Amino acid sequence: MPANLTPQYHKAEEEFRRAQSAQEQVDCLQRMLQLIPKHKGTERMQGDLKHRLKEARDALQTEKSAPKKGVSYRYPRQGAGQIVIVGGPNSGKSRLVQELTNAEPEVADYPFSTREPLPAIMEWEDVRVQLIDTPPITISNLEPYQINLVRTADAAVLCFDGSSDDSPEATVELLQQLEQRKTVLASQSGFVEDDFSRIQIKTLFVVTRGKNAEARMRVEFLREMRDHPFEPLYVDLENEADQEELRTQIFQLLDCIRIYTKAPGKPADYSSPFTIPRGGSVEDLAYVIHRELFDSMKFAKVWGESAHDGQTVGRDHQLCDKDLVELH
Repeated sequence: MPANLTPQYHKAEEEFRRAQSAQEQVDCLQRMLQLIPKHKGTERMQGDLKHRLKEARDALQTEKSAPKKGVSYRYPRQGAGQIVIVGGPNSGKSRLVQELTNAEPEVADYPFSTREPLPAIMEWEDVRVQLIDTPPITISNLEPYQINLVRTADAAVLCFDGSSDDSPEATVELLQQLEQRKTVLASQSGFVEDDFSRIQIKTLFVVTRGKNAEARMRVEFLREMRDHPFEPLYVDLENEADQEELRTQIFQLLDCIRIYTKAPGKPADYSSPFTIPRGGSVEDLAYVIHRELFDSMKFAKVWGESAHDGQTVGRDHQLCDKDLVELH
């Protein structure tokens, strides 16, 4: 029997995937249990959710009572989404962040120059995207906080040094280390079916120093060592055209659209759009702006591609990129 899960349930499930604390996990799981359709086709899922909720509550209690151990990094999302930058030693992660943002990470020719995460903001047209540079991932250099950063991000950029013969083996090692911790770099984000503990993260595969004469050969060698779903993007990080293409590809990872808003009787605000998932509706926009607005909003007026200018639409009206919306 099909589960027939609602869009509201899928939204709560995505929030659970991105939860950065035990309290956030508890809140999301409780909402998922409220929203899941109650019939025979979802009995197993309901049981899994109840089990996960018990685990999350136990983790929350432990988190509150146990002394803090180790290093922890949590970064609230900023802009349209959060993208974590991963790679092996000297793969070009920090250089990528340096070229695409105003941040100044340490960039060096020796490995492990990045010793802790560094959040930064990348601008693309009129939106901002949060990038997080991370230390290299190897069999001997992988902290629990790095796994958490990857699992809770909206997407990932996997860097591969096209000029190094070590890159294929280092990348295979990185993928294996993540998968051993139930974290899979993939073509789409979400939970692996029937296993809430195993998470897939949508990933852009970036070949830095991609103009190197043997870069494509090294990428092909990686595919021979390990099959993967990634289409490589070859870039020269010193080339402005490549930088712009990389910005565009990173924004497209988020698969979202920009929505401008206006208050009734006020001029439109085109300075800072909200972003919602592609295919999102008026109520998705209301949810992003404020939870109370999501509950109280009755209808909207829309100008743009999805409606006639000023057309009155309902909560479930699907919006298009750069629509202007007035909520009521």
